[in-house]
Amino acid sequence: MKKGFFRRKADTVLGVDIQDHGVQVLELARAGDGYAVRTYASQPLPGHAVLDSNIVDLEVVAQALSKALFRAQTQVRQAAVAVAGPSVISRVVALEAGLEAGEMERRLHCEAEQYIPYPLDEVAIDFQVQGPSGREPGYVDVLLVACLKEQVEAREAVLALAGLVARVVDVEAFALARMTDQVVARIAPGRGINSAQWAADAQGLRVACGLALRSFD
Repeated sequence: MKKGFFRRKADTVLGVDIQDHGVQVLELARAGDGYAVRTYASQPLPGHAVLDSNIVDLEVVAQALSKALFRAQTQVRQAAVAVAGPSVISRVVALEAGLEAGEMERRLHCEAEQYIPYPLDEVAIDFQVQGPSGREPGYVDVLLVACLKEQVEAREAVLALAGLVARVVDVEAFALARMTDQVVARIAPGRGINSAQWAADAQGLRVACGLALRSFD
């Protein structure tokens, strides 16, 4: 389970959102009880570069990312990026409370074989204990997440070609879930950001924002 989707605080990271239509980068900073957008930029992609969340042309996507980084003028070189699409699988599994980490990992590996329609050596797997199970006393709910390694490795390669390091690999749905209405209300345009333009762009940058929030987990 080397490829993790639940890594801890990663200092400042850029949120890098790679979609079929384009690439977006965004940097956040603390601002009182909320967050300020330091910089952001987008770059469109040609139709063949990313299809259904699968990166088809690494070099074209990396070039688009490099252009977005140039426009953003950010000094941050660590990034959080998300996997998405049908190859991402998540399940909540109930396991006995008090299991050692090694035993929990072994049990989850066995559970994964039931849910993942790929050979296990082709997938990146991670898990996170959610808390006591509401269904079974004496058990805990564990969120099991798996994704094809090629999806993770393609995103890491794109970032590397653009001069970034993939510090966090997240799941797009988790990044969006992080953007609750309360969190959105606490993200404001920072110094040098056009407030009117940010108001127009903010909705389409929710994934990038959710990824950039990993700086503060």
